[in-house]
Amino acid sequence: MGRRSRGREDLEVNVPSFFRCPISLDVMKSPVSLCTGVTYDRSSIQTWIETGHNTCPATMQVLPTTDLVPNHTLHRLIQLWSSPSSASPSVLLRRLQSSPSGDPLPILRTLLDLSTDPHGLRELVDDPAAVPALQGVLLREDLGLEAMEAAVCALSPVLLARHGDGAESLADSLTVSSLLAVLKGESLESRIAAAEILEAAAATSAAAERKLLIAGTGDLLAELLRLVREEEEAAADAGLSCLVALSPPRQTRVEMVRAGAVAVASKLLVRPAAAGGSAAEKALKLMEVASTCSEGRAAICEDPVAVPAIVGKMMKVSAAAREHAVVVLWSVCYLFRDRRAQEAATRGNGLMKILLLMQSNCSPATRQMAADLIKIFRVSAKGRLTSYDSMATHITPF
Repeated sequence: MGRRSRGREDLEVNVPSFFRCPISLDVMKSPVSLCTGVTYDRSSIQTWIETGHNTCPATMQVLPTTDLVPNHTLHRLIQLWSSPSSASPSVLLRRLQSSPSGDPLPILRTLLDLSTDPHGLRELVDDPAAVPALQGVLLREDLGLEAMEAAVCALSPVLLARHGDGAESLADSLTVSSLLAVLKGESLESRIAAAEILEAAAATSAAAERKLLIAGTGDLLAELLRLVREEEEAAADAGLSCLVALSPPRQTRVEMVRAGAVAVASKLLVRPAAAGGSAAEKALKLMEVASTCSEGRAAICEDPVAVPAIVGKMMKVSAAAREHAVVVLWSVCYLFRDRRAQEAATRGNGLMKILLLMQSNCSPATRQMAADLIKIFRVSAKGRLTSYDSMATHITPF
């Protein structure tokens, strides 16, 4: 039996057959009975009658009257069955899948509550239906922003706990468009969750085409940069991580630069709140990404804040951040030979900081780039530090 057939059987087991409308096959929202005794969802049977039919769809008996009698007992049973408060995560996920036209918000809110509880989150992580069910909500037409935000906030912790496992299916145009709609909203929590999902989808999609699809959807790059501008470090961190995950294709790097990535990263590096956190390290990584294309190197050199910010942060964050900073400075000062960048680095005491870095436990490639930079900075410093060997003996790394 195929996977799709097994899924259909699961739905039949989870939804009592008499809860389904005989016409639409969806769970009935407003069950009403005809004079034949058969119950239908009100909207379905009204459409049937209004299009000229005078028979009962199930029995094909001619209807002496088309009066619709509310079936209150069945309505109450459906309400009790569909109440999400006491249902398990597995049942809730399958209800989402079995009622594609129903209001998903009550179930999504319960799933969201479960995702904040360690036990509930573990159940969601272990359930293979979690990602397909929540993605299915994002694929619905005419879905309200509130429901999309709830689905995104429930899905993100599941993917994070799974280390991205299952995220590759999310790199399709319809899902990404829904995630972009959430990014354009005002809920910071939802926007962070959307960026985390997009990062997972980009990181697990080995094909460059999928990364390009994600990055090229509308103004997604601009929205991620808007998230980076937020004062909350978690927002900046999520936006930067997603941008870096999307950056391997050169076309995407160029578009990031055109969208203002260099200016945004520069301003983040000089913010007091980004003194030594993860966001500062990722901002330097984004600068490194930008420096690998000519457009990015030009933007770094033209931005009056960029090089001073990189030099100022290179010894204050982490070992990884120092290596990112060296790559950027090497790209613009040594490879690109930009005079503005060289002078800005020298004014920021770049030579001294590179000397300090040379004494730290950096990688051989970083050490070679640092040596190249020392030659450039010594010339630019015009004799300010006349002997590297003599000065280095008095320097201790941070």
